[in-house]
Amino acid sequence: QVQFVASGGGLVQPGGSLTLSCAASGFSLDYYAIGWFRQAPGKEREGVSCIGHSAANTYYAYSVKGRFTISKDNSKNTVYLQMNNLRPEDTAIYYCAANLMRSTCPSPPATPLKHEYDYWGQGTQVTVSS
Repeated sequence: QVQFVASGGGLVQPGGSLTLSCAASGFSLDYYAIGWFRQAPGKEREGVSCIGHSAANTYYAYSVKGRFTISKDNSKNTVYLQMNNLRPEDTAIYYCAANLMRSTCPSPPATPLKHEYDYWGQGTQVTVSS
């Protein structure tokens, strides 16, 4: 069975850090662009970050650039999202998914398009609050 399992969310104070993990099973994530998306209450799901077949190929939304870092460990079939200097506006459910049609991430101003991604995991809640 193909699936992603996201973990690592939680409650953190503004300025704090969290590392999210997304473990894939049933397929090898090495060949595809893997995206992290988030959805806050009442808002559209938005692309936050992406990593391609080459780990050097990455994308970050403007709102998280310089604070978030995406990486992957192919031996563990897992993608990570290191989130630093978290802000209340980062509060959302974070999801990972695979773009089975592409092995590269979009170049700004293009953004990851959620309809191009599959194997959505259950998401992990991140809450930034004092």
